[in-house]
Amino acid sequence: MTDAGRTAVTRFVGELKRLRARAGEPSLNRLVVLTAELPHPLPRSTISDKLNARSLPEWEFVASFVTACATHAEPPLPADMVDLNRWTERHLAMLRAVDGAQAAGRLAASARAELDRRVRPRQLPAAPKHFAGREAELAALDQLAERGAVSVVGGTAGVGKTTLAVHWACRAADRFPDGQLYVNLRGYGPDAPLTPAEAVRGFLEAFAVPPKEIPATADGLTGLYRSLLAGKRMLVLLDNARDAEQVRPLLPGSPGCLALVTSRDRLAGLVAADGARPVPLALLTPSEARTMLADRVGPDRVLAEPRAVDRIVAVCAGLPLALAVVAARAALQPGFSLADLAGELDLPWTVFSWSYRGLDAAAARLFRLLGGHPGPDIGVAAAAGLAGVPVGEARRLLRVLADASLLTEHRPGRFTCHDLLRAYAGELAADSPGDVRAATHRVLDHYLRTADRAAHLLDPYRAELELPAPAGAEPVEIVEIAEVEGALAWFAAEHRVLLAAVTGDLGFDTHVQGLARALSAYLYRAGYWEEWVTAAEAALRAARRGGDRGEQAYAHRGLARVYLRVGREEAALAQLRQALDRYAALGDQVGQGHTHLNLAEVYDQFDQNSAALRHSLLALDGYRAADHPAGQAKALNSVGWCLSQQGEYAAAVGYCREALDLQLVLGDREGAADTLDTLGHAYHQLGDHEQARTCYGHAAEAYRETGNLPEEGMTLDHLGDVAAAAGALPEARDAWRRAAELLAQVGPAEQVAAIHAKLDHADHADHADHADHADHADHADHADRTDPADHADHADRTDHADHADRADHADHADHDLPGGTDHLHENATRCV
Repeated sequence: MTDAGRTAVTRFVGELKRLRARAGEPSLNRLVVLTAELPHPLPRSTISDKLNARSLPEWEFVASFVTACATHAEPPLPADMVDLNRWTERHLAMLRAVDGAQAAGRLAASARAELDRRVRPRQLPAAPKHFAGREAELAALDQLAERGAVSVVGGTAGVGKTTLAVHWACRAADRFPDGQLYVNLRGYGPDAPLTPAEAVRGFLEAFAVPPKEIPATADGLTGLYRSLLAGKRMLVLLDNARDAEQVRPLLPGSPGCLALVTSRDRLAGLVAADGARPVPLALLTPSEARTMLADRVGPDRVLAEPRAVDRIVAVCAGLPLALAVVAARAALQPGFSLADLAGELDLPWTVFSWSYRGLDAAAARLFRLLGGHPGPDIGVAAAAGLAGVPVGEARRLLRVLADASLLTEHRPGRFTCHDLLRAYAGELAADSPGDVRAATHRVLDHYLRTADRAAHLLDPYRAELELPAPAGAEPVEIVEIAEVEGALAWFAAEHRVLLAAVTGDLGFDTHVQGLARALSAYLYRAGYWEEWVTAAEAALRAARRGGDRGEQAYAHRGLARVYLRVGREEAALAQLRQALDRYAALGDQVGQGHTHLNLAEVYDQFDQNSAALRHSLLALDGYRAADHPAGQAKALNSVGWCLSQQGEYAAAVGYCREALDLQLVLGDREGAADTLDTLGHAYHQLGDHEQARTCYGHAAEAYRETGNLPEEGMTLDHLGDVAAAAGALPEARDAWRRAAELLAQVGPAEQVAAIHAKLDHADHADHADHADHADHADHADHADRTDPADHADHADRTDHADHADRADHADHADHDLPGGTDHLHENATRCV
């Protein structure tokens, strides 16, 4: 195995050892006892083997080991420290690192086998309950599957392309043992088609790729996707494609994989350039239509009324969608003869109107309103908001529509509508524009208020939204979300709907701006970079339409933030300059100060220290003129940091002392943490290691108390550097280990690697003469004393959460922060 692969295993084993240390060092024999009744008991030799990295820790070992440590610990360990979901992420990350090293050897082979065993996507929708005919097309797909060709099922709207593809895919799933991927590309419909990058991200999530490892560029996404498919036999079902350009980046590169595409377009370019094989899907023959009807309403009824069946088949014109609607009504009303139903039919569209007329008034109204709902699907709570009814009633109405085959419950609690039916609903809704606008207002109220709540759970220190007035006097329906996991799950289910609301021309610009801000908290964490850009650009367009220059300035700053994340630094600078111009025209000195601080941070990233210092001083002048003490403190710290980058450490200390005094009075805990971090840096460079360690330590504590764990991780890294410079190697190792743990998922990968390199160097220097004694762990008389697994470090472990970007801290300075200031004041004064 390569060094990179071996290092990944060693680091993961090190995490297991540290967990054992925090649990009170249970002996190997004790671990055997604790796992005896678990689904996967652990023999003593296995524990020793895994903790010495002599073989790969499989998931069953990890789950039993973590459970045993949690049981032994007294007092109990924090819940997130023994959360098996978190350990799953770490374990998969280790396996991917070993596999990605492209190494040979026993451990590498084990990692690949374990990764294949654990990550096998199964994304296919449920098989259609009713399917008839299409024997020739099914046989063609069977033959093409053997050749591994790209297959394109083409045909008109409503002809049953998706039904055929999903039916065949479910039937053939066993031919693709490594998994099946599915995505609705939304090529045709009222919403924007899915971009290839969006589709690939969904596939990478199915492979359990952590958000931090998802590339930001389209080429990087496609490259990682195809690498994951390499050497595998998988099915990729690309449903409802718009054109060849949308499909081409999603085609697997592995010859063992099959791509099955459905589209209203023939995709001639894909056939000509990529060797795709067309499987044209015609309208149902009369025989197939009769078979489909018999399958749904029962053969006895079909045989009993052949003339009525002929009439139904003729009017439905071979469209499976129309036949499904007729069959749904016949099944729901068994007392009606097929002749009665056939007598009401005229054209295929009359099938829809006929089904619609059979609804009760409330269900019919919801169906009409769904024609104007943004996004590919809708949940129960959102439907309640759309219709202005309680959740229970909304659930009933959705069931009524699904029973009538006007909606499909494609996932539990989420409903979608065929494009033809949605277009029909939109035509019906055109007769009542006032009702539609009020419904849109209500559902956007629901989305905005729920998104704001979820975003605050992900980022407690984000700026407060000024929520627009609700549509009516009734309370807005909001999803109750209490935990971060719930917020992430809600955004995962709704983010495409929210993006459609943000980018659609719905006429509610204030809601668009608020949704874009709230949505950014999720898109950042999930790695949806292109979608984040799209949302931020839509927010700016909405602000421009609204004519509020203050909102425009804020939107420019928000867009600059995402541009920086995707490497568009010059575009970010252009946005910040426009924000500065808007604030200047308004005479908004506070807004100008915020933007100058943003610019200072950008120029600091570019190592343009003079420009960064100039903008910091301009920010300070603006805040002083506006009598904005929180901003003054931020600017004073920024000036101090810039001076420290120019080697003026004593001057930096002076500015930072003034900043810290202000922040302690204001109770600005996170601002004080920033300043303490800067002071730590300045004292370190002045050679005052004791003061530097004190400031860094208190900064890390303040970050931890305010929930800004990524900044805590970076500060702990600096604390480790100072401790090492002072000769306190155990303290340095402890700080570095805690820093690596915190930054493992949200910090820059390069920084995490650098911290691990420092740890490896420190461990080598401290334990070089013991490197050859790991095998002594198996000697029974001394096992619990000499096994390296029993020498886990006692570093404190704190799991991390996502955080607001440091560039935006000035926006939050006026908000109260949790916790009192007495303890912070007592600690901070030791640094000044």
